[in-house]
Amino acid sequence: MRAASLLLVLFVLAGCGSAIQVEPPVPEGEAAAACQRLAGLLPATLDGDDRAESAPQSPYVAVWGAGTLALRCGVPRPPRMEPTAQLQEINGVGWFADPEKPTLFTAVAAPVYVEVTVGGSHQAADVLADLSGPIGQVSPQTR
Repeated sequence: MRAASLLLVLFVLAGCGSAIQVEPPVPEGEAAAACQRLAGLLPATLDGDDRAESAPQSPYVAVWGAGTLALRCGVPRPPRMEPTAQLQEINGVGWFADPEKPTLFTAVAAPVYVEVTVGGSHQAADVLADLSGPIGQVSPQTR
């Protein structure tokens, strides 16, 4: 339900000049530290869209454009991700594609899970490739 409500919030466009509403996760320990490092590495522009403000403000959330591209760092392990799930590797980062939510992808980058929503006319492969670089820099397993 959390992911469904996130998608709904992402696709409801905020008023002119308003921040895009995204529920921030609450990572702890190593995951929180990795997310704080990731926040400083994220691009100002992603797949042609400029970074936008999210509300509430959080170092664990990033959005681009009108909110069709959103990242939440420090989310829990995806409930549908089985221990034997196949991950798609992009630039050294494993990505789980939620079979029930075609716009939702989760980077599995110990010690953190990073959820990315790719909507609108954006191509997931391009967006995930651009984000794999920064995510790989905060994950010791991809170095």
